[in-house]
Amino acid sequence: MALADDIRPSVRGKVRDLYDLGACGEEHDDRLLFVASDRISAFDYVLADTIPYKGEILTRLSLFWFELLADLVPNHLISVSTDDLPERFAPYLDELAGRFMLVRRAQMFPLECIVRGYLAGGGLAEYQRQGSVGAIPLPAGLAESCRLETPLYTPSTKAEIGQHDENVSFAWTVEHLGEADASLLRDRSLALYERARDHAAAQGIIIADTKFEFGRVNGTLVLADEALTPDSSRFWPAEDYEPGRSQASFDKQFVRDWLKANWDMRGTPPRLPAALIEATSAKYVQAYEMLTGERFVPIGSLPSR
Repeated sequence: MALADDIRPSVRGKVRDLYDLGACGEEHDDRLLFVASDRISAFDYVLADTIPYKGEILTRLSLFWFELLADLVPNHLISVSTDDLPERFAPYLDELAGRFMLVRRAQMFPLECIVRGYLAGGGLAEYQRQGSVGAIPLPAGLAESCRLETPLYTPSTKAEIGQHDENVSFAWTVEHLGEADASLLRDRSLALYERARDHAAAQGIIIADTKFEFGRVNGTLVLADEALTPDSSRFWPAEDYEPGRSQASFDKQFVRDWLKANWDMRGTPPRLPAALIEATSAKYVQAYEMLTGERFVPIGSLPSR
């Protein structure tokens, strides 16, 4: 979101806006400011409607996971205190509160590191076509939404806005990153998923799949961007789980399912009905509260797009 004509994002993502503080007039500043908007994307489109409190929930959930997983992989976070924001952002503190992270600039790997613990989504579609997920052969006869015996690492390239991510094999990552880095990303992704999966299960949520993004800061691997949010993961309520069918969800699959039923995937996606927007916001809040064990109380005001 543009805070003012003279403070505009260096990069406007599907949901997050990134401000390069060095480019925003802060001399010799190599920090980045990540701001999570209430925009929602689906099928690589940014939808016209926003989901109230979504950006704040994404940020606060990422902070929760960063702390829980820090012993496995450090992260790029510096601060979430408004006291640490540059002075020129002072007029926008109410709009930024609760939905920003000051982070270290990282040299990012050009991958989305996807881990799948259950057979769903694009993994299910590939399995039904050719008996594999991420080009990894699986036994015949697996049911939709079944738990996979071993979580699968199925990376994809990270596409520019408006473009589609491309699934790639582990061999591709070895060819492009080298065996050491390719193996490191795979192993850390699987370790993070397994830790998060076990925590979520104890709170009544199944993490069917998720994605991580990594970079390096001063040569050290860090977990960057977001982590294990409803936008980067597929969350299912454990009490309603039943293999062999699609599952109810806490994540934006709720919106994807509505779009599939009401849009032919041509042209501009349709506007979301008000009831769906309200229900989706409630789902995000419910996921936050179950995963963290804390009641969600908004910190900041609802922002503009």
